[in-house]
Amino acid sequence: MTDISKYLKIKSNNIAPSRGKLLISEPFLNDYYFKRSVILLAEHNDEGSFGIIMNKPVVDLKFNEVINNFPNFNTQLYLGGPVKNDSLFFVHTLGSKISNSNEIIDGLYWGGDINEVKELIMMGYLNENNIRFYVGYSGWESKQLEEELKKNSWLVSAMNVKNLLNTKPDNLWKASLDTLGSEYEIWNNFPSNPEMN
Repeated sequence: MTDISKYLKIKSNNIAPSRGKLLISEPFLNDYYFKRSVILLAEHNDEGSFGIIMNKPVVDLKFNEVINNFPNFNTQLYLGGPVKNDSLFFVHTLGSKISNSNEIIDGLYWGGDINEVKELIMMGYLNENNIRFYVGYSGWESKQLEEELKKNSWLVSAMNVKNLLNTKPDNLWKASLDTLGSEYEIWNNFPSNPEMN
């Protein structure tokens, strides 16, 4: 099979990865988890990187059909990545309302006290615009992400992620590319399955 990526002039956009930035997969990445994925980096340091895929809903399953010992919560469940996919992670905008939360950027957090989350669900305080739940996460060992960036597997976006939870997952990959300018428009227009074109 011919590597057509070279014909689309795929190249790095030279934005350095850091906490709060987004990773946008290149259009030829055909991995189950990472195909056309957008990953929010929650941590990035010398020890490695930790992120959550933001645009991969678990199809045909709702939160309470998969997650036990939780109050009834009518929300979508998402795939966060291939690491620890037997564990639940969450990203939210609630800050100090959930103790032990880790700030990603101003107004956006991951993790925190799960019992407080359950209480907030029972009080009717939570919805998809202020919290999302993910099975598993995406992780890289020290320097692993940098190597993948050199191979042009990812672009790094510095788009404002404050309203990330309000963006429809189906539109996120294209919307994230749009913020990078016309240079990457060809990525946006490239078919998801070139053999079907």
